[in-house]
Amino acid sequence: METRSNTYTTEAPPEKAILAGVDTGKSNWLAEDSLTELEGLAKTAGAVVVGRTVQKKERPDTALFLGKGKVAEVTLMAQELKADLLILDDEITPSQQRNLESVTGLRVVDRTALILDIFAQRARSSAGKLQVELAQLKYNLPRLGGQGLVLSRLGGGIGTRGPGETKLEMDRRRIRGRIHDLTEKIDKLKAQRQLHRIQRKNSRVPVAALVGYTNAGKSTILNALAGSNEVMAEDLLFATLDPTTRLIQLDDKQEILLTDTVGFIQKLPHTLVSAFQATLEETAEADLLIHVVDASDVNYELQIQAVVEVLKEIGAENKPAIFVFNKADKLPVLQFPDNHVEKRMLQGREGVVISAKNPAGLEILREKIKSFFAQSNIALKLCIPYDKGHLVTRLHDVAKVEAIDYNDKGTIMELTMSVSDAEPYLKYEIKDK
Repeated sequence: METRSNTYTTEAPPEKAILAGVDTGKSNWLAEDSLTELEGLAKTAGAVVVGRTVQKKERPDTALFLGKGKVAEVTLMAQELKADLLILDDEITPSQQRNLESVTGLRVVDRTALILDIFAQRARSSAGKLQVELAQLKYNLPRLGGQGLVLSRLGGGIGTRGPGETKLEMDRRRIRGRIHDLTEKIDKLKAQRQLHRIQRKNSRVPVAALVGYTNAGKSTILNALAGSNEVMAEDLLFATLDPTTRLIQLDDKQEILLTDTVGFIQKLPHTLVSAFQATLEETAEADLLIHVVDASDVNYELQIQAVVEVLKEIGAENKPAIFVFNKADKLPVLQFPDNHVEKRMLQGREGVVISAKNPAGLEILREKIKSFFAQSNIALKLCIPYDKGHLVTRLHDVAKVEAIDYNDKGTIMELTMSVSDAEPYLKYEIKDK
């Protein structure tokens, strides 16, 4: 006897998307490579990509972004493939978005809205949600005219999710007020983070920050070095959004704080960079940047450039850095240590070529980090005269005091401190005979 199921699902089917880009010939990235990355973003956001197209054009069309012929082609493609979403590989103007939606009958989302949508899905902490909402509001404010003075459409879907999507009656004035409130909250967050950084500096524990292109393996490296799996590490773009800091034991005497930061990407929206300023300052304040690169990606050099551009925006481009070319296990040929692949990738940069899944490679990285901090610090034994007691107090602030004793000449201090801070105290050094 046939049994009929009465089970129904209320889950909306994934949106079917067509990707489109304009190749002006002015970018270092090949248009097809950039569109492949966009496809990864679309899949991360939950869309099914059913078609893609690139138009070679000197500059994007002012009215439609794409040329009229290409728009007609996309409209026909959407009908044949039953697509309901058009995703463009650049940020477009509000008028371009309205015109495209009117002509094609599709919902239109640009690269910026797509990335903001992914961030809205990934934000877990209250700080992350605040920063994403601020970025979304700044992005949506000039687009309200085409949405009937609402923050998001009732239909939902990619580009419409986020902390503010239920505020359907919010007009420009209220949005500006919300932006003001969020900015104030993020400024308070910034002040709190600054206080935490001061406390960390006072503890004299060195700080390193993991930076790099999204999905390069930063979280995997943090988990491996910390000996835990607490930080989510998935083969997804922007799998980790909220920064995480762990205490890493390099050896019996040396420990550091290692922070995993948000991944970067080419054409990263400026609204996100400004909104995440409080978080990205963790990078700017670090003593060392560990720049993680996906060695298996053919565009790794372009990804490095994209990361450096964001570091410039936050004033961290001149920080000391160790390059970690990760995912070496995915390279076709890599024979350690006698090979040319490592030399070709590093190109004179300080770093290592490893796989985060290989304990031997992680040990090489650990030694690199340890060596950096060993060279940037100096161990001293000082005799501070009793009439210079204020120096003892100051040394407790700027150095890690290992031992303290007294003799008839003054206070004997054994300590470790930064080479750059040591010069004023070298005249009190006790030299071993």
